[in-house]
Amino acid sequence: MDNCPKCGRKLKLTDWKPNCPGCGVNIVYYGREEMLDLEADKAEEDHAKLQKKIDRLKAAFIGSPLSIIRIFLSLLPIGALMLPLCTLTYSGPLIEQTTAKVNVITIYNLVSNLDFGAVTTFMSSKLLNSSATAYLVGIVAVLVSLVFVIIALFALIAACGPKGNIRNITNNSISIIGAATGIVAFSIFSKSIHGVFPEFISGTLSIGALIYLLSLVLLLAINIVIAVKKIPVKYKKVLIGGLDSEYYYELKNNGTDIKEIHAMMDEALNKIAEEKEAKKEHDKAKEAKADEGK
Repeated sequence: MDNCPKCGRKLKLTDWKPNCPGCGVNIVYYGREEMLDLEADKAEEDHAKLQKKIDRLKAAFIGSPLSIIRIFLSLLPIGALMLPLCTLTYSGPLIEQTTAKVNVITIYNLVSNLDFGAVTTFMSSKLLNSSATAYLVGIVAVLVSLVFVIIALFALIAACGPKGNIRNITNNSISIIGAATGIVAFSIFSKSIHGVFPEFISGTLSIGALIYLLSLVLLLAINIVIAVKKIPVKYKKVLIGGLDSEYYYELKNNGTDIKEIHAMMDEALNKIAEEKEAKKEHDKAKEAKADEGK
């Protein structure tokens, strides 16, 4: 048999009643109230942590004019990718000269239908090796840049978190590297393929590529400014058992006994109740005085 949870008395088989024969405590419900108090503390702790995340989320989007500008600049690169990034002109025997404007949708369709076997074959060709390599590198670089632009956009949710600034700057830097690599690779591809087929194929960069790269640089710049100046986060005051959450965590981290903390909570809750009652009485007296004046 087990021992009594309060006095430690060894319980016998004949001790079938719910109360301990030694101290009289109800064994079934002993400690249940303390357990409920701990569960209530845990629920309020979770609420306090959630409220902090909500406060940081608000600051990330509307905490300052800089954060609002950042939202616009985070969307600008995606819009720039919808513009023509480059122009390809090709012609040939019995083929009318055709000019194609390439944007991110064109690149996506191209990748979806890309014959990697053919690209590999071209890469092994002495004549088309540099063109095929630059072609593949350019596509991959642009897609990597786009992926990190999207990641950076969603990362704004946690922009005011502990690692928000370094994460934003890293994402922007990778996007810029990808965009710059894509532009250089396309230039190499265009020059190389035109050198092989001067009469048939030529390519030029379009305004969209420059706007895209510029928007990424501006986004990086605004994130660096925000990292230096900091966006103020206005934390809403949250109570845990009547105690300010910061003070509660300070007590807990200092190893204060939970019973002492609960005693302080009871005192704080009683004070809050008294203040509410006093305010209620004051409002009643004010209303009564107003009625007398009528």
